[in-house]
Amino acid sequence: MWNREALEERERETLSPRAQMSTRSRGREYPEPECDYRTSFQRDRDRIIHSKAFRRLMHKTQVFIAPEGDHYRTRLTHTLEVAQISRTVARALGLNEDLTEAIALGHDLGHTPFGHTGETVLNELVPGGFRHNQQSLRVVEYLEMRSANYRGLNLTWEVRDGIVNHTGPTMPATHEGQVVRICDRIAYLNHDIDDAMRAGLLTEGDVPPHLLETLGRTHGARIDTMVRDLVGWSWQQGRISMSPVIERATNELRDFMFNTIYVGSLAKREEGKVRDTLTRLFAYYLENTSELPEHIRAINQASHRHVAVADYIAGMTDRFAIAEYCRLFLPRGWRRTEEF
Repeated sequence: MWNREALEERERETLSPRAQMSTRSRGREYPEPECDYRTSFQRDRDRIIHSKAFRRLMHKTQVFIAPEGDHYRTRLTHTLEVAQISRTVARALGLNEDLTEAIALGHDLGHTPFGHTGETVLNELVPGGFRHNQQSLRVVEYLEMRSANYRGLNLTWEVRDGIVNHTGPTMPATHEGQVVRICDRIAYLNHDIDDAMRAGLLTEGDVPPHLLETLGRTHGARIDTMVRDLVGWSWQQGRISMSPVIERATNELRDFMFNTIYVGSLAKREEGKVRDTLTRLFAYYLENTSELPEHIRAINQASHRHVAVADYIAGMTDRFAIAEYCRLFLPRGWRRTEEF
């Protein structure tokens, strides 16, 4: 029977010395009994998947705001693609797939509605700024609730470290977290190109030819090039990184996407409306904090009210934010009640 002890022994026997073993985790903030059949990182993965914040990712924008089509990526499908690519790399390098998957599935839990536009708006409105990676950590440490005895999901230190450091100036402490950090970029660059081509905003001829020559001319070919390079170079160097040639091409591709799609393209034509929606919602709830949900107010009793409002708005899906805006700011039709 493959109980937890057998799984932990298999880790010790099969994983790379550079892998993070579940038995060597720094543990949880609140001690709790171990599971009979799952390692600590497997439990973390499952807690994230069953969280409300994870389910809400289905209705949060990746790049295209309110796209009219069934095949454009959402924040949830992006997360799943990051998890798949990250697990492939982790497996090839002999790293801990369970830890890698848990970090990947949790890395965007704190993302705002309407993608990076929403993040930009909250960053301007919240004193001290707003970053989605920090909010993702806040989600798993405070905003989700799985026990009456403490707040948060009580995840292991390694998963929380990978989530908060998947972007920003600090590198994750584990190789698994570093894999997710790079695979996040691999995923979003390639699926955003795919979506932009589907939308007619890009053609293959628009992409600089030398990048196609270096990285590949198709969606699958580019991912394959980046993954192969990441695995091979990391194995050779003993650290998680791409080779200089592929890293440089990947960075150039990111710059190209920022200049053509992420800023000022037709895909972003609704940004002004998004900015107005979130700014007005923020101002309203700042003046009417009593209307925030009870669990948001309870968590933020000792915090600044801006934090409470940011928690609420960041947790909204696109459609809920639009519905709240309509409820609060748009007139509803008057209907006379007939008397009989």
